[in-house]
Amino acid sequence: MKQKKSLKFKVFTGLAALVVLLVAGFFMYVGSYYKAGSVAMDSLKSDSVVKVVENGDMLFEPVSNAENIGFIFYPGAKVEASAYAAMAKEIAANGYPVVIAKMNFNLAILSPNRADRIISDHQDIDTWVIGGHSLGGVMASDYALHNDEIRGLVLLASYPQAKTNLSGEPIKVLSLWGTNDKVADQHKVKEAKKVMPSDAEFIEIQGGNHGGFGDYGHQKGDGEPSITNQRQMMDTSTYIIELLDSLHEESKKVPVN
Repeated sequence: MKQKKSLKFKVFTGLAALVVLLVAGFFMYVGSYYKAGSVAMDSLKSDSVVKVVENGDMLFEPVSNAENIGFIFYPGAKVEASAYAAMAKEIAANGYPVVIAKMNFNLAILSPNRADRIISDHQDIDTWVIGGHSLGGVMASDYALHNDEIRGLVLLASYPQAKTNLSGEPIKVLSLWGTNDKVADQHKVKEAKKVMPSDAEFIEIQGGNHGGFGDYGHQKGDGEPSITNQRQMMDTSTYIIELLDSLHEESKKVPVN
């Protein structure tokens, strides 16, 4: 009897130790992440054109003449949400409200439906585009497939899961990646065109890399860019604004009953 109790105790203590190690490993993993650089931090300041509100998520709101088309952005894995502030502010300066989603432990996979709350909190916006960088784009793709509120999808160095097929969906898609990206699988990024609507846009940013879509320094394993970080972020913003503009133009053609 004592031997059985001793065996059970050993099994219990072994499992407990394993759990402790797994939990400790998880917090060590998420505790190390890429932090926003100085350009991003400067973009968090409100000005006469864009009001920035940080309340969990980060809202970049045009001060005047805001359109009723909003852009939700899911950050890349282990990247501080504010690292994408420069891109968000540039888009907002052109009339489109932007919300950067703040993910649990900086991992979109732990907050895949974060957009639900964002949409609910902004009832004045009737058309939404969702996008994401790297893993954030994977989660954004899934969200776009299962939510009718979404009319556009933006992928930055990203591609959907194999089960996510958007080819038959009435949604505009923009996919961007850098030619010097050594983190994302560029073959899979390009192959994703097969599961996208026929008019989806796939655009290479010459000289760009994986981390250049945000301002958070060099990402481990990434290639060296041949364009500046700011140039890549601003080019990205321009392409996204063009997509939002196209949706705005389409909305004006819809007859009012």
